[in-house]
Amino acid sequence: MANPLYDTLFGIHAGSSRPFLHLPDGTTLSHSDFLRRAARMAHALTACGLGPGDRLAAQVEKSPEALALYAACAQAGVVFLPLNTGYTPAELDYFVTNSGARLLVCDPAAEPGLAPVAAAAGARLETLDAHGGGTLAEIARAMPADFATVPRAGGDLAAFLYTSGTTGRSKGAMLTQDNLLSNARTLAAHWRFGPEDVLVHALPIFHTHGLFVATNVMLASGGAMIFLPKFDLDAILDALPRATAMMGVPTFYTRLLGDARFTRDRVASMRLFISGSAPLLAETHRDFEARTGHRILERYGMTETNMNTSNPYDGERRAGTVGLPLPGVELKITDPETGRGLPAGEVGMIEVRGPNVFKGYWQMPDKTAAELRADGFFITGDLGMVDAEGYVTIVGRGKDLIISGGYNIYPKEVELLLDDQPGVLESAVIGVPHPDFGETVLAVLVPRPGETPDIAAIEAAVAEEMARFKHPRRYEILPELPRNTMGKVQKALLRERYRDIFAAA
Repeated sequence: MANPLYDTLFGIHAGSSRPFLHLPDGTTLSHSDFLRRAARMAHALTACGLGPGDRLAAQVEKSPEALALYAACAQAGVVFLPLNTGYTPAELDYFVTNSGARLLVCDPAAEPGLAPVAAAAGARLETLDAHGGGTLAEIARAMPADFATVPRAGGDLAAFLYTSGTTGRSKGAMLTQDNLLSNARTLAAHWRFGPEDVLVHALPIFHTHGLFVATNVMLASGGAMIFLPKFDLDAILDALPRATAMMGVPTFYTRLLGDARFTRDRVASMRLFISGSAPLLAETHRDFEARTGHRILERYGMTETNMNTSNPYDGERRAGTVGLPLPGVELKITDPETGRGLPAGEVGMIEVRGPNVFKGYWQMPDKTAAELRADGFFITGDLGMVDAEGYVTIVGRGKDLIISGGYNIYPKEVELLLDDQPGVLESAVIGVPHPDFGETVLAVLVPRPGETPDIAAIEAAVAEEMARFKHPRRYEILPELPRNTMGKVQKALLRERYRDIFAAA
């Protein structure tokens, strides 16, 4: 019995001296060098008591070692749970406890704050920093550079990613080996990636975009990555002449366009720019093509499915659409109330089915049954339409989920914190268009009678409790929130009222 995920993405490169990671310090890590690091890490996980099917939660900075931790989990049969580096200990507590993680790996600087979290969850705590240091790295360095790959089946769990809607607890989306592999193979073929490709990788690797799309595609194709810790404009501009492709969120492209050094000559070696995780404004499409001659390829995916649709590599890339269903993915538009299929041109709920669709939500059978139909179609919660040529346009979300710079933000979580602040009677958190982030967070506050909320104090409280990407970018005060006859807050009216508040001057 083999291990499909490890064998296909990692094991196939054993002994390869081809470059895999080009690092900021000028060094290059070959595929075989990387696999030796991963093997030592797999031994370290075993030494920490982990076995096949156990969960490992990791909140670590982006680095080759962090990527080796993912490969080690695949090789050892451990379920990998990457966590946003911006999460506070209070936020991490739920994920670690709910997942039943046996090991929590964090940056050494975070160890004091996370030790109580790990202890309460019954998890072991080890550290790993961006420079290859930490207690887990020390264990790994003493280990052999080869590891007997643990047999796994395609239907076995490979990863958890936590997602959220607008109500209830965050949900652990269970992704199998086959889920991850099917998408990696499809995307590598659809986007024409091969061993000669070099990808500019400036995305985080705790998110499906940076890890299960960008990284897995390059592993599946045998290419290399210019592996940057984060988006840095100077570093990106320096990398582009040495690259053939880039994947990013809309923010990447708007910031590049804002720099005069970003020219057609600088991208002469590039063949493809891909955008996702948030809507790309039509204006950005037009400006980018005028500046570079390249038309950005936009696609659509989500935590539970990885990628569902893509504009074509060859053929018309239509601004404002997310393209056509990927090979092997079925997509239909249904009536949100009845589930009945709708014809082309009508707006309804987007449902998808295919080998990329997740297995279900961890320990949430009712939620799984509500969103994953018996016939395999997943109810995405996104509203959209399909035109006569099959192009998919997303027109809104049935849920109030905010996606800012590629990160999902759960409005209710922010509202609960705001409602507890002095002087605040109630709040409504919405997403509004933003030229840089695609969408950003705006908070509408209703004061308590006779009181005035202290915005500076509220901002400080939010900063202490929540990751930065969740922070409202602006606070507005209203005497009351708009409601319908049933008393439900009409967020659509708020979004319309404030939709141009961040419009470019």
